[in-house]
Amino acid sequence: MKNIVVIGSLNVDVLMQIDRLPVEGETLTIQNKSSNFGGKGANQAVAAARQGAAVSFIGAIGSDPEGGSFQALLEHEGINTRFLSVKDGPTGKAYIMLEEDGHNTILVHGGANAALNLQDVEEARGLIEVADVVIAQLEVPRPVIQRGFEIAKATGGMTILNPAPVTERIESAILENTDLLVPNETEAAALLNLPPTTDYRTLKDRLPLYREQLVIQQLVITLGEDGAFFAVNDRVGPVKNFAVEVCDTTAAGDTFIGTIATTVEPDFANIERTLQKASAASAIVVSRPGAIPAIPTQEEIARKLAPMAMN
Repeated sequence: MKNIVVIGSLNVDVLMQIDRLPVEGETLTIQNKSSNFGGKGANQAVAAARQGAAVSFIGAIGSDPEGGSFQALLEHEGINTRFLSVKDGPTGKAYIMLEEDGHNTILVHGGANAALNLQDVEEARGLIEVADVVIAQLEVPRPVIQRGFEIAKATGGMTILNPAPVTERIESAILENTDLLVPNETEAAALLNLPPTTDYRTLKDRLPLYREQLVIQQLVITLGEDGAFFAVNDRVGPVKNFAVEVCDTTAAGDTFIGTIATTVEPDFANIERTLQKASAASAIVVSRPGAIPAIPTQEEIARKLAPMAMN
């Protein structure tokens, strides 16, 4: 069983179902509205926990009732919340506009996530020091990520960074302590100040830029309906999607990352099998509505992969 620590965000997802995004000056009707628990950190933690990992969370909730409910949810999933801090003010929120074709656009209000601090990380030092994998995103303050990754690398842990929300710059002190970078196509392009692309040849041509400008050697780029692209050690290639009817793409990328964390070996020797499993997990997520409610279990992923194992 892998020991995984997530340093990340917890958001209440406010899901608004719409036909399409409005253009400037236009007012459209929301077809349906609902609330669920999510946030990139929480989604990745739940994905790992449902696949059998021992997961601990370093993050912050607000002093509102939603924060207490969020902690109870994580504990129900078997996630260690000892280092979940309670901050004054509201729990983070994400406003998700889900279009009829399954694509989503998200606005985030950090809330308590923005109050996570270095003391919170230092208090959890012992937890990080024994972790096999430490995952982080960019929905919490950068100094927190940097310190967490420094502690992890000093004791031999693997670090996985999901550079989301999109940013044009990541501090070198974070990148130097990142073992695996997992952006989507928009985030990957922004880091190089280039236009987004899902074209395999173009992505392959950009590899030297990631390795020279960002000092990143191991890279997986998720490409939505076009699958994924990976460059790990001396292996470069595409990752194909599983055919599925898309219902909601929320949490697909987070589930992909949580699956990588639970499956990949320290030397990345099983990277192809890991990404195949991550693709299967994401396919299940996009076929169902919501974020955390849609994340599959280990058994569901195994059933999805079973036809491939028979070939």
